[in-house]
Amino acid sequence: MPDPVLVGPSLAEFQEARERISAVVTQTPLESSHYLSNVLGDAVYLKCENLQRTGSYKIRGAYNRLSRLSDEEKARGVVAASAGNHAQGVALAARELGIRATIFMPVGVPLPKLQATKDYGADVVLRGHTVDEPLRAAAEFAAETGAVFIHPFDHVDVVTGQGTLGLDILDQRPDVETVVVPIGGGGLISGVASAIKQRAALDGRTVRVVGVQATNAAAYPVSLAAGSPRDVTILPTIADGIAVSRPGALNFEIIAGTVDEVVTVSEDEMARALLVLLERAKLVVEPAGAVGVAAILAGKISASGTTVVVLSGGNIDPMVMERVISHGLAASERYLKLRIPLPDRPGQLATVSALVADCNANVVEVLHTRHNGGLTISQVELELHIETRGPEHAEQVLARLRDEGFEPRVDF
Repeated sequence: MPDPVLVGPSLAEFQEARERISAVVTQTPLESSHYLSNVLGDAVYLKCENLQRTGSYKIRGAYNRLSRLSDEEKARGVVAASAGNHAQGVALAARELGIRATIFMPVGVPLPKLQATKDYGADVVLRGHTVDEPLRAAAEFAAETGAVFIHPFDHVDVVTGQGTLGLDILDQRPDVETVVVPIGGGGLISGVASAIKQRAALDGRTVRVVGVQATNAAAYPVSLAAGSPRDVTILPTIADGIAVSRPGALNFEIIAGTVDEVVTVSEDEMARALLVLLERAKLVVEPAGAVGVAAILAGKISASGTTVVVLSGGNIDPMVMERVISHGLAASERYLKLRIPLPDRPGQLATVSALVADCNANVVEVLHTRHNGGLTISQVELELHIETRGPEHAEQVLARLRDEGFEPRVDF
């Protein structure tokens, strides 16, 4: 691995950025997690950037980038494209620095993110249905008006600003041995890894940095294996905040030299992580911000000593949260959806309901139909949605139904 002191911004530049952004950025809490500590087998702390101003770490890089513009560039204004966190970071930074900001966002952007960006004072233009279309529109706007395009991750000033988070972690937890960080384009982890590795080296020690991507948007494992940035096809993912099809050029160079490992997590694993954070840590975190927790729960992180997991953002649409919670309950086997073929005669629904109740499970939804394919003329199908206390309780319900002669099928 290359000497981390030679990769990325210098430690002095990270420290200067930290001072520069201190008037706007807060030092977010570092909270211990007994639940995750038990899972990992050693101390785990959560770095709560979901509680940062604008709801994510993005204000760090945005404010550092905008504050370093020349007076002439500030007068031209700035433009950015984003579906959420970067938009809010740029909008707030621009307001604080007295710079006009124009943000292009997809037409389907969640209302809370749209309204927050407007409330920070930016001019918002809705364009297209994916992030690619607003990006093209923002580039055209910059070419036509002279506004400065603010890239979400592939710029040295953005990387330097994001890296101040690494200095915070070392100040709050000097004994940290592993830091787990979400990866999209790579702006956050490239800054954090570079800053942490450099400062730890001054103390004559090393800190391990692990990146986590969504399996459906994992450009870094492929790119690192190839030795250069590669494009990947983005599949549908709840982690929209890190759904980036190609690593940033600068970010890739830094990550290749400073990040020790990159792992991926599935949609179910992310949904389960959000549920654990809500129930056990009382924290609202967006799916992209919870991938580090997902990796621990899935057994994909091995660490000894103190581990810090970065919760990178908390800007989740309530409608998405509702769906994710339901999915997380199902992934944790605390929400069963059963299909049971029954003889078409009176009393069958009452019998099944009584058996479920005897197991102390709760039926929350019922569908009774004669019209599903595969049923004989003398059968009906019962669809039950049942709340359970977890995998063991779910299996007890299924076993009881089978013991009584029914044939329940779990429908995911």
